[in-house]
Amino acid sequence: MRLDKYLCESTPLTRSQAKKVISQGRVKSGDQVVRSCAYKATADESIYLDDNLISVRGLRYIMINKPKDFICSNVDEQLPSLFNLIDAQKKEQLFIAGRLDADTTGLALITDDGQWSHKVTSPRNKCKKRYRVELNSAITEEAIEQLKVGVQLNSEPQPCLPATVEVITETEVILTISEGKYHQVKRMFAAVGNLVIELHREQIGDIILDANLELGEWRYLTESEVQSIG
Repeated sequence: MRLDKYLCESTPLTRSQAKKVISQGRVKSGDQVVRSCAYKATADESIYLDDNLISVRGLRYIMINKPKDFICSNVDEQLPSLFNLIDAQKKEQLFIAGRLDADTTGLALITDDGQWSHKVTSPRNKCKKRYRVELNSAITEEAIEQLKVGVQLNSEPQPCLPATVEVITETEVILTISEGKYHQVKRMFAAVGNLVIELHREQIGDIILDANLELGEWRYLTESEVQSIG
């Protein structure tokens, strides 16, 4: 990897800033100063900036317990971006794998790995998402059967794929779906004559929201969690 890129991948420096510190003689390979941005840094050598050992950070995988009134966007719009809650270098390189509405809480995944994100969001992979849903009125047996078979949404050419429904109380259910249509959960319950009051995502694939994360808190995924998205 070119030395200037190596610095960009291991520090908050931009490419122009990396070139500048290299030309200033502030970067070493081992105990040798390197002043060429085109120098090829290998995986087995030690690179120092101002005598501090640095290393390429690699791809990042984050879970966050999204609170209400934050949007799944990289920039603030009418509401603040979810990225305001994350303390990470070069957040502009990160993106959200599977968005949530501003009024929906729970598990959101953030990464800079495009292929991994595609596995989460691609309809072909049918990655399951589990939601805890609070309803305005009691769910009926007829509605449950419709959801299990696959409801037809307005403006959609095909019905939803069959969902799994677990009834907690008359007005609280656990819904598991394997698609990611726009406002899908809310539209599904509207299609069966009900209204979603509260919506909280608990799981994506085999990744379960960490119970120790309060709303607005985040952590990096474990290696096993990352690998579970296949």
